[in-house]
Amino acid sequence: MEHWNSTLGNGFILMGILNDSLSPELICATITALYTLALTSNCLLLLAITMDAQLHVPIYLLLGQLSLMDLLFTSVVTPKAFMDFLLSENTISFVGCALQMFLALTLGGAEDLLLAFMAYDRYVAICHPLNYMVLMRPRVCWLMVATSWILASLSAIVYTVYTMHYPFCKAREISHLLCEIPPLLKLACADTSRYELTVYVMGVTFLIPPLVAILASYTLILLTVLHMPSNEGRQKALVTCSSHLTVVGMFYGAATFMYVLPSPLHSPKEDNIISVFYTIVTPALNPLIYSLRNKEVMGALRRILSRYMLWTHS
Repeated sequence: MEHWNSTLGNGFILMGILNDSLSPELICATITALYTLALTSNCLLLLAITMDAQLHVPIYLLLGQLSLMDLLFTSVVTPKAFMDFLLSENTISFVGCALQMFLALTLGGAEDLLLAFMAYDRYVAICHPLNYMVLMRPRVCWLMVATSWILASLSAIVYTVYTMHYPFCKAREISHLLCEIPPLLKLACADTSRYELTVYVMGVTFLIPPLVAILASYTLILLTVLHMPSNEGRQKALVTCSSHLTVVGMFYGAATFMYVLPSPLHSPKEDNIISVFYTIVTPALNPLIYSLRNKEVMGALRRILSRYMLWTHS
């Protein structure tokens, strides 16, 4: 096959889920509704955490960062997919593809690490409550946040540069919703087997340790909760932890399918469905899972609304 110079040519063509669907209008309307929900719910959660002093505690600092990551992650993918469908224009430039890949990898990797830090926060809060404000003091929290962003961005830039250095063939169609490593490597005109193995090993390395840390934290939490004398304390701890575990299950399930499961075991259509799940569905559901079952967040939103109503009538 002939090579083509993607930096000077027309870039790539994203053949996402809307192109392969039998009812693209319905799916487009559903994706638009989910994106609107993601924008609204994440912005409201960020507003509550920023404006309400009672939420200026470690777990809500981390939760605010999770909402920010979700908001950015879905915005990297959804608006372009929506506009491509409306304009019947699915092309993305070489630079645009590289940028989208870098941002998606950064945000996904940062969320992976942040979820592990959130599990540690819950472990300290429930198993060592007397030492909570020492072990989770503001400096430690911001160090966790910085670590998540920095490690994820460094990893993302290495992956992006190395993936995009390959020569690509004339078939420019990416059978995927966004520019990601597995579908792009299928267009390469060089042997990528070693690099695919490296991506697999690094995917396992990046995903499994945080997941093990999360499972270990919640195992210790469960053992502590079962010995709590107060039924109310047990219920509150279980509700808080079940919300986090729901989010963890959705994120790690999708990430494991995409980057840990060997590529022969999943098809482009399955990849498209999974990509919609972790770039659009999960960012819409995460804030609802945390806020609707959280009296503190709902109370903060009511207080902010009350202050706004008083301000508008004064």
